Amino acid sequence: MTTAATPSALGRLDGWTRSPVLLRRLAMASVVVNVGIVVTGGAVRLTRSGLGCPTWPRCVGGSLVPRSKLGINGVIEFSNRSLTFVVGLTLLATLVVAWRQRNQVGLALLALASVPAQAVLGGLVVLSDLNPWLVAAHFLLSAAIIAVTFLLWWRVSERAPVTVPVPVRLLTLGLGAVTILVLVAGTVVTGAGPHAGDINNGAVKRIDLPLAGLAQLHADFVMVLIGLTVGTLAAGYAVRIPVLQRAATILLGVELAQGVIGYTQYFLHVPPLLVGLHMLGACLVWLGALSVVLAVRSPRA
Repeated sequence: MTTAATPSALGRLDGWTRSPVLLRRLAMASVVVNVGIVVTGGAVRLTRSGLGCPTWPRCVGGSLVPRSKLGINGVIEFSNRSLTFVVGLTLLATLVVAWRQRNQVGLALLALASVPAQAVLGGLVVLSDLNPWLVAAHFLLSAAIIAVTFLLWWRVSERAPVTVPVPVRLLTLGLGAVTILVLVAGTVVTGAGPHAGDINNGAVKRIDLPLAGLAQLHADFVMVLIGLTVGTLAAGYAVRIPVLQRAATILLGVELAQGVIGYTQYFLHVPPLLVGLHMLGACLVWLGALSVVLAVRSPRA
């Protein structure tokens, strides 16, 4: 009985790994877990747990796990580190299924290879006592990983881009470029802001640039992005491309919600909860912009 059951079980497993639906779900899960670890990483900083585990790769001294003397901050920091394994397992499963189907193996491998790179960068953040420039790089690398996993999901979902006139395509590319500027400016504002992430709330160095000026620059980039989004939406209706209309509409809605959160947190002197929501919103804006960029392409010569 056992001998007969084993080939059957292996056959079902082989069938599952060759399922396009499974690959799409794993690709989407890869996007979700990478957005999730950005949000939990923000929670580490906003609860002042950035040095809850003061060493790396161990938590403290010779221990891989936090000790009682580190308190809740050690638990929070260690929990975020542990989520790296969840991300890694998700991306590994995605790679295995992609390899079985010979579908987007390169992107899946790139996403998985980013996990140790991100872990090492996170370690450098701890060892440098939360250097704000490294913290900013940590977030931007996460944004790059989100882009890779989203592109993977887009391709395995067989979402073919629609051909549009060259000016419309240039408009969407400009929108994507300004979104990157918004993300970069936002990380610099955060690096100069009050939430350093350390338990002493002030012992960690901050980016030595005027916060008000940085916030204004960030807001200016956001206004340009909203203008480009409105222009893209109008172009979508002008050339009658429903997929572009839909993508631009969703992006505009996320941008407006993000703008409300951003201005509210600024006037309320950046309360931690709103900062965390703003980080989630930044990821959603990035995904929305990627949807717009990937939805269309230029006509071939």
